[in-house]
Amino acid sequence: MGYIIDGIIQAAVLITSLNPEIMDIASLSLQVSGTSTIIASLVGIPLGALITLNEFPLKRLLKNLIFTLMGLPPVVAGLFVFLILSRSGPLGSFGLLFTPTAMVIAQVILILPIITGLTITATKAVDPSVIDTAISLGADRMHTAVITLGEARQAIVVAVLAGFGRAIAEVGAVMIVGGDIQWSTRVLTTSIVLETRMGDFGKAIALGIILLALSFVVNLAVNLIQGEKA
Repeated sequence: MGYIIDGIIQAAVLITSLNPEIMDIASLSLQVSGTSTIIASLVGIPLGALITLNEFPLKRLLKNLIFTLMGLPPVVAGLFVFLILSRSGPLGSFGLLFTPTAMVIAQVILILPIITGLTITATKAVDPSVIDTAISLGADRMHTAVITLGEARQAIVVAVLAGFGRAIAEVGAVMIVGGDIQWSTRVLTTSIVLETRMGDFGKAIALGIILLALSFVVNLAVNLIQGEKA
């Protein structure tokens, strides 16, 4: 029990003193997950709206595929990106493996189906009369999609926050493609695993507190948005 108390005390010192390594790890985590969420949102939100508002062959199959990939195991995504970016892979010449860019790619693959799937659900829940009115007033497909997304904006924000929450808490994929290199690709989740294995519980607890704080902020934002919608 004593080592737990000592670890908590050491964690408090590391956080309050703004330990450079701890701050670097937290900063990189936010950069990687934030960038991944922005990219996935820019692709997933329009894609989800277009899938909802248009009829085309194999639409049901595409939706089922997206919903299935929402539960994609992180290690599978990491393995796929590793094979693509490895020296013998098709993109190996770019030297992206074990860099933050590789971590962003892996996280985009993980959260893109989440944001797209939740966008499909959100836009499908929009009152059909809103869409019919927009079309009757001469709105083209692009304007209709924009209007629909505007009506579903609160649910869309929740989708984005859900994607960010998944990204910031992910460990398997980023460890495979990032390599957990100190001062380079070490993020909160991979560092917690490493420090725990090394027995440095103070640092592990400090990183865990920061990760929990970030998760709390995301969940709080989701609850506030859902509460406003209710």
